[in-house]
Amino acid sequence: MAPIFGVIISYLAGSIPSAYIAGKLRGVDLRKHGSGNLGATNVVRVLGPRIGAAVFIADFLKGFLPVYFLPTYTDTLRPELWALVYGAAAIVGHVKPIFLLGKGGGKGVATASGVFMSLALVPMLVAQGVWIIVFYFTRYVSLASLLSAVVLPIAILALYRDALSPVFVASVIIVLFVFWTHRAN
Repeated sequence: MAPIFGVIISYLAGSIPSAYIAGKLRGVDLRKHGSGNLGATNVVRVLGPRIGAAVFIADFLKGFLPVYFLPTYTDTLRPELWALVYGAAAIVGHVKPIFLLGKGGGKGVATASGVFMSLALVPMLVAQGVWIIVFYFTRYVSLASLLSAVVLPIAILALYRDALSPVFVASVIIVLFVFWTHRAN
């Protein structure tokens, strides 16, 4: 498969608005309730933790599955680099979903978690641990998300010890993107 098709597939997968679908199945437009964000956190606030967990898993898989499977089918000498591009496309799709005309996506945290769980398991588990600890003590999802995002590239650098590693560089770029999506917080 030509890499461009992997990018398109990843973006379209990321664009599936799982929070919007969950809300509509319950007769609620989440864009008009809670924070108005179409992410798992707002789903938990408005529809409850069970539906929020299902949306988190769906959003996580939107990042994990394309990065894990598509490079295998990519006709290129560097499929691991395309895995990074596929991950970025899935995150952008989640934040700016074509199925909602580019408006009203989530902040990309769950999808980015899926991307990096596929690319850098141990550093992502460290970042998830930070998320759990920060959330436990503060009860602020946005703070937990941002601090775990900062820890991710540090953990990647500590493990791989290569500041020019494509995974490290991608993690820094995606961290900046996650901060950008949280700018209103």
